[in-house]
Formats: sequence, structure tokens, C-alpha cells
Amino acid sequence: MYQINDTISNQGFNKLQVSKLNNEPAETILITLEKGATFPEHTSPRDAHIIVLEGEIQFHINSEIFHLKTYQDFKFPKETKHWVEAIENSKFLIIR
Repeated sequence: MYQINDTISNQGFNKLQVSKLNNEPAETILITLEKGATFPEHTSPRDAHIIVLEGEIQFHINSEIFHLKTYQDFKFPKETKHWVEAIENSKFLIIR
């Protein structure tokens, strides 16, 4: 059935917040990071795509840093260690 969801606009900034928006056919995860907070180093079980909805982040992968801002997106491979730091309050989606 059709459903409107306000999770993205309602999720506040309090260090690191994670919400699954759906699981099928691809998993979509909403991440909010308060300025200065980090999403600790981890890997993704599948190739992934990050889309910045709001703010600015630094995406650390393979000893490189990618600066991503509102409306930018970035793809990265599965099983590659990475971590994220918020330069300002930020919201982004991970689709995998």
C-alpha cells in the first residue's frame, strides 16, 4: 500500500543516529551525524551508494578522504573498510 513517511525530516542530530528505511529490494539506511561525530570504521556486505541529503561529511576509505556535500553521491565497493566524520550536522542515505 502507499505510505508517506517523515523519518528523514524528523530524525534529529544527536551524535550518530541510524534508521533502516527499507530492506527490499535494496537496503536503504538513513544516517544522521552531529557535527564532529563519527560513524566508526566498518565494511559493507554489498557494494554501496551514499547520497548526502544535508550537510558535509568526510568519507575515509583506502587511506583517502572524500569531501561530500549536500546533493553529492559516492559509490564504494563491498568489504572495504571505511568510516565517516561529520564536518557539520549531516544526513545521508546508504543504499546497498
